Amino acid sequence: MKRVVAILIFVAISLSVVVSAEPRRPKRYHSKGGVTETQRDSKGNEYLFTTIDRITIYGSRRDFKKFERMVRAVKKVYPLAKEASRRMEKISVNLEELKRRDRKKYTSEVEEALKKEITPMLWKMTRYEGVILLKLIDRETDKTAFSIIKLYRSGFVAGFYQTLARLFGNNLKLEYDPEGEDQMLEQIVRLYEAGEL
Repeated sequence: MKRVVAILIFVAISLSVVVSAEPRRPKRYHSKGGVTETQRDSKGNEYLFTTIDRITIYGSRRDFKKFERMVRAVKKVYPLAKEASRRMEKISVNLEELKRRDRKKYTSEVEEALKKEITPMLWKMTRYEGVILLKLIDRETDKTAFSIIKLYRSGFVAGFYQTLARLFGNNLKLEYDPEGEDQMLEQIVRLYEAGEL
């Protein structure tokens, strides 16, 4: 019996030595502005390390308001642009499988189904959100809305929709320029994709 107790005490002491010899994992504190960690050195001193999120400095209040407005628009329309990209890939695959004479019928059916599904959402959008949507569709598909309509329907139909869009102050030929005028939009989309908005 004494032998068993001695073995248990030996095991308990050796486990406590092993556990205390392991380096402590740093404590992490997440806040809205970054991550703070505590770490100890070999002498037992504790240090705080803080990683701060990247911030953007605006030149004026007007620039900040423009940024906020664009963030709201991206949150609303970016999922639609991603869905448009996904559906376009699906339609392209389906069109490759069809014979030439069946393609026009298929694209007409898809157009009618999309009109029924998407028209209520489009009526709830502002003009500004529509412009952002057109640019994001170009970003996701590498094609303007005009060229997509022209590809799947015809040049005449694309011209008709372009004329209609111009009457309401939009342009289906808007291109996405992440290095130029759409630099802020690209920054917002990246933040949205990273889940930081």
